[in-house]
Amino acid sequence: MVQRTLAILKPDCVRKNLIGKVIKRFEAEGFKIIGMKLVKLDSNTAGEFYAVHKDKPFFYDLVSFMSSGPCVPMVLEKENAIEDYRKVIGATDPGKADEGTIRKMYADSKEQNMVHGSDAPDTAEYEIKYFFSSKELVENMG
Repeated sequence: MVQRTLAILKPDCVRKNLIGKVIKRFEAEGFKIIGMKLVKLDSNTAGEFYAVHKDKPFFYDLVSFMSSGPCVPMVLEKENAIEDYRKVIGATDPGKADEGTIRKMYADSKEQNMVHGSDAPDTAEYEIKYFFSSKELVENMG
């Protein structure tokens, strides 16, 4: 089944000038980019987006990091997009990520781990709508 997932190239990815390399990898893995933008989150917006983690000890550091510089949210589409994307990016902790994954190759730490990805279909739907209106998504790319 064709699915959509939200990917965010986090501020560390942008800061390291790795946007192109990461996107190239997504495309090589068969993902179609149907929406993409460059944004700078403020702490309120980042906090709202990551509200699911508000009671966790890392919440404020996460919000601070995500609002520390520009990031690139994008909507990716393909068969089994959510599961496949999570395989491509690797474990949250780059030290535990499989060889060849985005996080293993480029991330510095569990906290600054290059990319965000939706973890389930309902999460993906919410997260995509958080950043994109339906008018911003390109349908039927072929």
